[in-house]
Amino acid sequence: MPPCWFDGPLAAFDTETTGVDVESDRIVSAALVVQRAPGAAPETVRWLIDPGVPVPEAATAVHGLTTGHLRRHGRRPGPVVEEVVRALASLTRAGIPLVIMNAPFDLTLLDRELKRHRSAPLAGYLGRGSLCVLDPRVLDKHLDRYRKGRRTLTDLCRHYGVPLRDAHEAAADALAALALVRAIGRRFTPLARFSTAELHTRQAVWHAAQARGLQEWFAANGSTEAVDPAWPLRPDLPAAA
Repeated sequence: MPPCWFDGPLAAFDTETTGVDVESDRIVSAALVVQRAPGAAPETVRWLIDPGVPVPEAATAVHGLTTGHLRRHGRRPGPVVEEVVRALASLTRAGIPLVIMNAPFDLTLLDRELKRHRSAPLAGYLGRGSLCVLDPRVLDKHLDRYRKGRRTLTDLCRHYGVPLRDAHEAAADALAALALVRAIGRRFTPLARFSTAELHTRQAVWHAAQARGLQEWFAANGSTEAVDPAWPLRPDLPAAA
């Protein structure tokens, strides 16, 4: 019997950024981690980017990367984001699922950076293929929806007993997210009956339902904050926006 998907090869992608606005903020570091099997040594690629804009102190306080450090050691954004997306496309062609914690943030930011520096969207680099994404945040919220508490990467790693060392370093976060998806797969055995392609499709539905629930909660509490139901990539804002 072939191994379940969570015992097979997985990759994980993570970014650190200048902020949390996918339309205007920039990527300052990124990492891609590939693990061929549970316990196997991870294969890690890291990128450091000079975003060409100052890094706010609030962002530096999170990931430790300063404007000066990135100007000295980072590379220009255009070539880096193209390298990143070509690496993701290579994984797609190889049939390796991609783990991304809160995928609409990282993938949308990457898409906007590609348009900004390469005048081409993420989809343009994938050709006929499409990413097969596993998002531990969406999976956990669907499978254990009534559990109270926050669901950041740190919180989820604590809940599932997954080590997270050097949080907010892109490679460390990617490796932890990868281990987290394996742990979720082992804990919730019904996931084994789905292929990763089926799970990708279902996560889009689950995320939309989660977004509607959060939107209703905001409305009931007087908040006007909007929750985007799109997953794993947010659509472009209308030109008028």
